[in-house]
Amino acid sequence: MAQPTAEIQQRAEKLRREVQEASYAYYVLDNPIMADEVYDRLYRELQDLEIQYPQLITPDSPTQRVGEKPASQFNSVKHNIPLYSLENAFNIEEFTRWQERWQRVYSADKFEYVCELKIDGSALALTYENGILIRGATRGDGITGEEITQNVKTIRSIPLRLNLDNPPPRIEVRGEAFLGLATFEKINEERAKKGEQLFANPRNAAAGTLRQLDSRIVAERKLDFFAYTLQIPDTDDEAVAARQLECLEKLEEMGFRVNPNRKLCQSLGEVAEYYDEWNTGRLTLPYMTDGVVVKINSVALQKRLGFTQKFPRWAVALKYAAEEAPTLVENISVNVGRTGALTPLAELKPVQLAGTTVSRATLHNIDYVQSLDIRVGDTVIVHKAGEIIPEVVRVLKELRPEKTKPFEMPNHCPVCGEPVFREGGEAVTRCVNASCGAILRGALVHWASRDALDINGLGEKIVAQFVDKKVVTSVADLYYLSVDDIARMERMGKKSAQKLIDGITASKKQPWARVLYGLGIRHVGSVNAKTLTEKFKNVDQLAGAKISEIEGVYGIGFEIAQAVFDWFRVEGNQQLIERLKGAGLQLANQEPTGVKEGKPAKLALSGKTFVITGTLPSLKRDEAKARIENAGGKVTGSVSAKTDYVVVGEDAGSKLQKAEELGISQLDEAQLLQLLED
Repeated sequence: MAQPTAEIQQRAEKLRREVQEASYAYYVLDNPIMADEVYDRLYRELQDLEIQYPQLITPDSPTQRVGEKPASQFNSVKHNIPLYSLENAFNIEEFTRWQERWQRVYSADKFEYVCELKIDGSALALTYENGILIRGATRGDGITGEEITQNVKTIRSIPLRLNLDNPPPRIEVRGEAFLGLATFEKINEERAKKGEQLFANPRNAAAGTLRQLDSRIVAERKLDFFAYTLQIPDTDDEAVAARQLECLEKLEEMGFRVNPNRKLCQSLGEVAEYYDEWNTGRLTLPYMTDGVVVKINSVALQKRLGFTQKFPRWAVALKYAAEEAPTLVENISVNVGRTGALTPLAELKPVQLAGTTVSRATLHNIDYVQSLDIRVGDTVIVHKAGEIIPEVVRVLKELRPEKTKPFEMPNHCPVCGEPVFREGGEAVTRCVNASCGAILRGALVHWASRDALDINGLGEKIVAQFVDKKVVTSVADLYYLSVDDIARMERMGKKSAQKLIDGITASKKQPWARVLYGLGIRHVGSVNAKTLTEKFKNVDQLAGAKISEIEGVYGIGFEIAQAVFDWFRVEGNQQLIERLKGAGLQLANQEPTGVKEGKPAKLALSGKTFVITGTLPSLKRDEAKARIENAGGKVTGSVSAKTDYVVVGEDAGSKLQKAEELGISQLDEAQLLQLLED
């Protein structure tokens, strides 16, 4: 076997470091530091060197994330530290009783709670030796689990090597593997196309994925991970982190992704506020959460309280209302959306679910209906997880009445009566009549939505009147309406009409990215629209771009590129763009104030690097990060000599200590806001 030279060994080590840093920035910090093409080239160079010189392969090499051969089975392993489950409380009253119980064990006059979102996924136990990941295991029964290290290595937000200069001999990390909602939906779409049984929910999909024997399949499904517990055996826990918040910060410094939606609470009342806030706030999250985990912040107090036979006394899961319930299917109707998609809906006997009364549930498409074999009269299990319209996940066929009939999708659009089509390879049946009232109503509501043109006063009721009375036939018509046109609508006087005209006129100032999103092109969300408009500065550039040019934009795939290209080839859409131009919409990026000789204006915090530590008085961490980045600054997860400012909140941890050691400038929230204002 050929031996690598010292120069080749150094090159391999540098490549490993560069690829690891790029992967950490992309998957954990969500802040890419290099283009995909550059990453791919560096990765392939490292891979080629390891193929030529196998002795260069290390356990923490990025090339070792996916195994070459499927495992034959999983082995049971005993956890080095047991994984206890949490006691449940289902309302603040039960939480109060939990607090009274632990205070009977040890009465503490002064204490704090840390609230963290309870991620609905699968618990993992990770073991690191000398900073290298050596084992990943499922929770199992808490004492033993299944060893799935090769699958764990495919999760990009789990570091193969910890970001520590002198790591302890052994570190144990606990956290939750999960599937984001968008990823889950994509997986089910692919399974539907292949005729495979759909996953009932992201939690089941994550658990099933982790137990795949072929780690290449696991890698394709793109699991994510949030870390929440750090344990270092044979070390005083308080010396490592005296508080739970410090523990979370240390996990971030080590290279883990930690959920940012955590809060230090000084009282039961503050816990109740956090719990109530996220009961609705969780509906906007890109992943599932079914409650709040409340932990006593002090590690010393945790030790004093200890454990019962089943649970830690110092933590509790404050769960939200049940998300599954049985009910009867009274009818199956079909809804037509703004893209023409026909969606079967189960009309249900009203049932209480997650704090609301549910009377409808989505059935997605005909494949989903057929896979469940759902019929009118069936008793079904309805599930609600972060969606406005719940879905049916199971049919209790043993309760099915006699003489029920399978559901059939209509051959004609229930709104306009035109024939419907289902393209090969697609699960969705569509109406393709551009004049269909349902499509037009959906397009107008989307155009007026907050993330698009944000037209105040243009809601579903007035849109329905515009369409039904043929006052508006496209979004462009909105900009040619008069006060009298609107005042003739039901419940609309001159004053209300003028307000709506003012809202429509104000929307002309919305930037090019919002207009592009408002056009409702398939697969183009608000983020993709912004990405595209950064590359294509005006509508003519985008309309004239080739598919390869659109796909070449960082973050844009072939499916999006094809959809954008096809949309601009339709004559009716070309006419729409011309009418929007004539109405004065922003179909090009506006140069910022201060641009000279073609050079972009320099933002206030350009080139400055920030680290945020502790809990700020009013700003959430994500909000503070967004404000800094909007001003041109960069926010990182760890303090280094390259850090310009550390923003310090209450209960700041080791990052503050490191900043003091390095002499880095510190800001409180007020000083940060002043800096941003200046």
